[in-house]
Amino acid sequence: MRTAYSVETVRAAERELMARLPEGALMQRAAAGLAAACADVLGRVYGSRVVLLVGSGDNGGDALYAGARLARRGAGVRAVLLAPGRAHAGGLAALRRAGGSVVADAGSAVGLVERADLVVDGIVGIGGKGGLREEAVPLAEAARRGRDRGRGVVVAVDLPSGVDADTGEVRGAAVRADVTVTFGAYKPGLLIDPAREYAGVVRFVDIGLELELEPDGAGARAAAARAEALQHGEVARLLPVPAAESDKYRRGVVGIAAGSARYPGAAVLAVAGALRGGAGAVRYVGPAGSAVLARHPETLVSERGPARAGRVQAWVVGPGAGDDAATVGEVLAADVPVLIDADGLRLAEAGAVRGRGERGVPTLMTPHAGEAAALLGVEREEVEAGRLAAVRELAARYGAAVLLKGSTTLVAEAGGGGAVRVNPTGTPWLATAGSGDVLSGLGGSLLAAGLSAVDAGSVAAYVHGLAGRFAAEGAPVSAEDVARRIPEAWRSVARG
Repeated sequence: MRTAYSVETVRAAERELMARLPEGALMQRAAAGLAAACADVLGRVYGSRVVLLVGSGDNGGDALYAGARLARRGAGVRAVLLAPGRAHAGGLAALRRAGGSVVADAGSAVGLVERADLVVDGIVGIGGKGGLREEAVPLAEAARRGRDRGRGVVVAVDLPSGVDADTGEVRGAAVRADVTVTFGAYKPGLLIDPAREYAGVVRFVDIGLELELEPDGAGARAAAARAEALQHGEVARLLPVPAAESDKYRRGVVGIAAGSARYPGAAVLAVAGALRGGAGAVRYVGPAGSAVLARHPETLVSERGPARAGRVQAWVVGPGAGDDAATVGEVLAADVPVLIDADGLRLAEAGAVRGRGERGVPTLMTPHAGEAAALLGVEREEVEAGRLAAVRELAARYGAAVLLKGSTTLVAEAGGGGAVRVNPTGTPWLATAGSGDVLSGLGGSLLAAGLSAVDAGSVAAYVHGLAGRFAAEGAPVSAEDVARRIPEAWRSVARG
């Protein structure tokens, strides 16, 4: 699992480690890892042109010491100092001893940056807020022009300068890196868009930080993760697997209350996702029964409404529901887990959703950014710019687990506390009509199979994202294509 910690937690761990190490040892560890990553990116170090963008903090020191290592291997290294009077003295001395040179006038270095084979971003550390300062913007733009022309590669030290490490927000100009070399711990901004898009490929360097959760006590520090990304192994352990004595009811039955005369396809696609999601049977309730049976004859169709449809272990409500508030209300009154999507999010009464939480009945809401914005009473752009804050706020307001769909899909537990799950799979081709309906059915089936709301949302997003990748392979896909590839994605996870 990739676990991301707050800046405060990382800095506390660094202070504890530095107190036990010789002075400067921790920075040397970081610089060694950074230099190795830069050498890998360059391929041929000797004769390459390297430009270091150096700020006043420790990231600038890391860049200078790494630059010294590259200079000793024959690279031509020049350091552009954005704060000449506050640059790391030891790093500067090491660079000069190795044959590197210094440019104290940042304004004159734009052409140098554009022509570099490698640009190392050591402008701002993980505590930076609010985008780049004015004097750094031309250098970041020059680095971008170089990479856009296929000339230079940009490597960020710990985190691209200008992005927020704790939130993943980008409030102003920022460096766009091809590779980010991060030290000791992942930061939420490396996992969550929009900042994640600026980070490029993330390379982790272990420098010996101790960040595992410790019991509270004298001198002990509880390191609380802010975000975490499940990997194949964790997802595989959560997949429901039938036992020898299992029947369709022991495996779970998921109810799908979806579709309308105007949107029958939403019901068909939600059922398609549910049938491939691990539950033993799918019950459908709604006006699209004929369309569902025509495509999925194994579905148990009822015309008597959710309360009289028969036994279910979980419900999915909302995809293509139109204005059927009565059905949404009936599902929310059930004492089984419920996944609410699409029109159901608009029709669900906040008090009814919170009441389910007070009764201890799990609820999973699955909005995209536009739906989340409507629920929060803000503009869509605000949600997209601050996805972590938005998903936590929704989970707190509604007392429900929330899966916020998008370029980075996030899953927060009811109440908004704890680590937010970040889904690492997917493809932009999943932004297609009906894809969310398939995801809802898949998530509801996992709820019926016994997974918690957070686990069901996390596993559904992971498998759905993989299915999207397998279906797309670089080309447009339909939601039906994605549903058909769910078994392949499931097998991929299960086999590790």
